[in-house]
Amino acid sequence: MGTIGATLIRAGRRFLSSLPALFGVLVFTFLLMRVLPGDPAVFFASGPSAGNEEIEVVRKQLGLDRSLPEQLVIYLHDVGRGNLGRSMMTGQPVAKDLRQRLPASLELTLTALVIALIAAVPLGVLAALRPNSLIDHSVRLFCSLGVCVPTFVSGLLLIYVFYYLLGLAPDPTGRIDVFASVPPARTGFLMVDFLLAGDVEGWWAAARQLMLPAFTMALFVIAPLARITRASMLVSLGSDFVRTARSVGLSRWQIVVTYALRNAILPVITIAGIVFSTMLGANVLVEKVFSWPGVASYALDALLVSDYAPVQGFVLLMASIFVAVNLLVDVLYGIADPRATVA
Repeated sequence: MGTIGATLIRAGRRFLSSLPALFGVLVFTFLLMRVLPGDPAVFFASGPSAGNEEIEVVRKQLGLDRSLPEQLVIYLHDVGRGNLGRSMMTGQPVAKDLRQRLPASLELTLTALVIALIAAVPLGVLAALRPNSLIDHSVRLFCSLGVCVPTFVSGLLLIYVFYYLLGLAPDPTGRIDVFASVPPARTGFLMVDFLLAGDVEGWWAAARQLMLPAFTMALFVIAPLARITRASMLVSLGSDFVRTARSVGLSRWQIVVTYALRNAILPVITIAGIVFSTMLGANVLVEKVFSWPGVASYALDALLVSDYAPVQGFVLLMASIFVAVNLLVDVLYGIADPRATVA
């Protein structure tokens, strides 16, 4: 109980220290959107052919007729009350749009991270057990290819092979087939909602739609996870406690899994948290290629039409998730290694 308490106190301190960073993200994003080229009032006033009066009316509705400091104060006040503004693109509050789209991004990102971990940890362990061997070089080559190939290229290649050539994958047109029935929205996660509704066929259809975009994202993040696993395993395998375990006659499997991997997994937990936060905000290309209705594609569409509120809400959401994930990693790290709570 003392270890858990110390871990929670440490996480609370980290959270308090992250509040100024969140405030800085708010201000920086607000100012950045104002200096980008393009006038949202012109776009939403029926395009460039709109008259000056129509443009001024829209500018007033958006609050762009006020001075920049006044706009910033109003924006910070609204955010403090939980109001992220209204999207001119959808006509809905930004908070509502983000709530509707966030489960799609989380479902895709979590699935991709699980696939990446299932592949990366064994690859890293194998490479560490046989350093500088053919297996080690093959793993490093595979990781290098995964990083070098852009996600939209690997996504298009997977679509071409598994959908066009082999016909094994469904149409890459979103989370579910357009003709399929959608379960009652309880959690927003389609696979979970299908299970709650008892619709196994619908769950399988949603899982098939999820596989290609998830594998596309996983290919890009396998490399850092496998590399950190390999490096951590090499350190663990060369440590004193592993040599002691070998000297007492423990089996190779027991030494690798019980002693070496258990200590090597701690840095992997840290990198996995960073990778998850990065994937969630940077999966816009995957969402566009597969027509996935996530928050990243929503923010990109808003950015293209200079719709300020959705972009600002998206950046704030990503920053908040990044802080929350880091806090969770701190808690898990403290539970896995109580010595970390001493710092």
